[in-house]
Order: sequence, then structure tokens, then C-alpha cells
Amino acid sequence: MIPPYQRIVTEIRRRIAEGELAPGDRVPSARQVAREWDVALATATKALTTLRQEGLVEALPRVGTTVAAARPRPAAAGEAPELTRERVVRAAIEIADAEGLSALSMRGIAARLGVAAMSPYRYVTGKGDLVLMMADAVFGEARLPPHPPAHWRTRVEVGVRALWALHRAHPWLAQLGPLTRPLMVPNLLTCSEWVLAGLDRLGLGATATFDLNVLLYSHVLGIAVHLERQAHAESVTGMSDEEWMAGQARALDRLTSSGASHPTYARIMGSFAETGYDLDLDALFELGLRSILDGLEARVA
Repeated sequence: MIPPYQRIVTEIRRRIAEGELAPGDRVPSARQVAREWDVALATATKALTTLRQEGLVEALPRVGTTVAAARPRPAAAGEAPELTRERVVRAAIEIADAEGLSALSMRGIAARLGVAAMSPYRYVTGKGDLVLMMADAVFGEARLPPHPPAHWRTRVEVGVRALWALHRAHPWLAQLGPLTRPLMVPNLLTCSEWVLAGLDRLGLGATATFDLNVLLYSHVLGIAVHLERQAHAESVTGMSDEEWMAGQARALDRLTSSGASHPTYARIMGSFAETGYDLDLDALFELGLRSILDGLEARVA
């Protein structure tokens, strides 16, 4: 079932595409939208926010929300490549890889491809549809060997490391949704099948096998979710992780000096004063994967 806000977005998008609303025209306010579609004010606000994120409308001070001006198509030498769904998806992936999922908009994709602002809508219905296509395309890049390893653990390790490599290359993947609402895309199922086939050899039953598959996937997500957060923190603060930590030295010293209350923490932090400590996400991923599989191996021994 299509959410109410999405129906509003689709209708206003149609009015813009068909010229009923031209660049510079006022878009109905949130209260007008709420009355016209008989929805809550929050739903109307979400619809207008979605349109702004897609670059179709813009909020102007003392004016209100208007249809955004179309960005002129840049001149190109020779014939421009034909616009296809694959090109739209690939451009979206490039934007998300470079700037994060929050920077993704249909208008930005059109600008990257050098086409009219509404052109991508001929191939995708909206940002939600596009993100699913992006995820499916990226999961299709998984590098899995043509001949699966014979041992269950080796097969599982290969599959989980392939997932980690994808999330490493495309950090926005970890931002797409909770485990309780899995992505319904074919190529993710292909990756899951690889890991499930290895776990299935242990004979633990359907529920335990699937739970372990989810646990391993959540381990990938749990580490990968910090990749985009790290990039965002650096762009906002203008500091690298090392520079930020250097600025926290005084606060860390205060915490460490409370040795009576937190003796283990104080002792470990004290040892780092000489040896140093580098939080390596790749090493953390490997430690977690090894710990999970060691525990599983001991369980089935």
C-alpha cells in the first residue's frame, strides 16, 4: 500500500511534469495540502519535505514553497549518451558514494547526467524506488568465487567478507533500514543464499540457521554504519578522527584519573599512553567475525 504522503508527492510531481505548476509557481502550503488530501498536517509536511529533498520545490523566505527553477542542460559536443535506467542508477550511486545518501536528489542526478530535471522520472518513480535499485545494483557487485569452498566456515567467511567489502565501498548501504524491515532486492538474496548454504551444513534447523545469517549480516551493518557517520563528522567539524581525539585529551585525562571508580578503564587507558590505540574498523570487523564463528564452531563440535 502506497503511504499517503507518497500519493501527494506523486500528484504534485505530475503537476510539475505536465506544466500545471511552472518554475516559480507557489506550491500548496502544508495546511492547503492537508485540506485537499484530507491528511494530517505532519503527513502534508513530510510530502513537501520529500519534494524539497528531490529538488523539485524550494522554500523561499517571505514567499513560501515554489517550484524550483529548471537547471539548463549543459551543451555537449556531439550526441549525448542515451538516458537509461542504468545510467540514472549509476549516477545516483556515485552521488551517494561521494556525499552520502542524504545528498541524493532527483534534481542532483539530472544535473550530473546533464538532462532536464524531470527526465529521471521516466525511469524511476521516486527516490524510494531509486534507492532500492541502487542497493540491488551494488549487491550485484559482490565478488563470490564461481566454485564455493567445501568447508562451511570458509564459505561463510567468504560470503560475509564480500558483504563487508560492499559496505566498505558504499557506506550508505548500512543506512537503508532496520533488520526487521529487510531490503527486498534480488541480489541481496543471492548474497544471503551463499552464507545460508554454508550455515545449513551444520544441521542446526531452519530457525537457528536463519538467525545466524541475520546475526552475521547485522555484524556487517553494526560496523559499517560508522563509515558514513565518520565521513559526516569529518565534513561537519573539519577535523580528522586523530585531530578530534587530540582535542579531547583533557576530558580523557579527567576520566582516566578517576581510577578508583573505574580501575579497569583507567589501567587500559594508561597503557595506551605509551603504546597508543588505533580504532581500526576493518580489524574490528575481523575480530567480530572470528569471535562469532569460533563460538559457533565450539557449539557444533
